[in-house]
Amino acid sequence: MSHAIEFVETSIFTKQIKELATDDELKDLQVELIAQPEKGDIIRDTGGLRKVRMAVGNKGKSGSVRVLYVLTHVDKIFLVLAYPKSVKDSLTNEEKSQLKKLVQTLKGEDK
Repeated sequence: MSHAIEFVETSIFTKQIKELATDDELKDLQVELIAQPEKGDIIRDTGGLRKVRMAVGNKGKSGSVRVLYVLTHVDKIFLVLAYPKSVKDSLTNEEKSQLKKLVQTLKGEDK
């Protein structure tokens, strides 16, 4: 029996995803993540941030969107960032450091 998972979007994610994908495409991703919450690869040095590819339109892999998310121990998935794969392939060390702080806050580990 699966648990209910709550999705929480950061404000920047909401802004980005509205420009990149339809509501139905986002719902499809959420269904995938409910079935496999640990689907995305963990990005090193980010405190547990995961990266998953999201299909959008008929653009194939090169036109896909990267979605970064955090799975917490309380059955919440925080949708953090979304960007076209063609715009950015890897995170810089500075970006990883900043995202790690955010991940710790979202997980309640920032105390």
